[in-house]
Amino acid sequence: MPLTLEIVTPDAKVYSEEVDSVVVPTANGKIDVLPHHVPIIDKLNAGDLKVERNGSYEYLAVSSGFVEVYSDKVSILTDEALIISEQDDSAIQDAVNRAQEALAEGKKSNLDLAAIQKLEAAARFALAQQIAKGKSK
Repeated sequence: MPLTLEIVTPDAKVYSEEVDSVVVPTANGKIDVLPHHVPIIDKLNAGDLKVERNGSYEYLAVSSGFVEVYSDKVSILTDEALIISEQDDSAIQDAVNRAQEALAEGKKSNLDLAAIQKLEAAARFALAQQIAKGKSK
């Protein structure tokens, strides 16, 4: 019996497929979710999601959010998510460079803590894209 994986952002449902397993980056470490997994709710860390379907692997990049596993359904609520195979290497590198530059400039300026944390989250998501792209090759 497969798992149903749904990834939802504020803008759209990014992913909704039946999968064999998924490895999710959480605040408590990476968890490998298989069918009949115990129910959990955990904080999602920015990182790469490894999805197994029909014997092959697919990688997605997610930013922070929440993950819920209940029955044979995995629901991920996140600010941003990308299917890495659909992304261009140069676009990912540009995103990493822009995020790191914005974070460096933000730390030099008089931005408040919330603004700095937002820049740090953008940088973590950009790096998650780069890591996931490297794993998908």
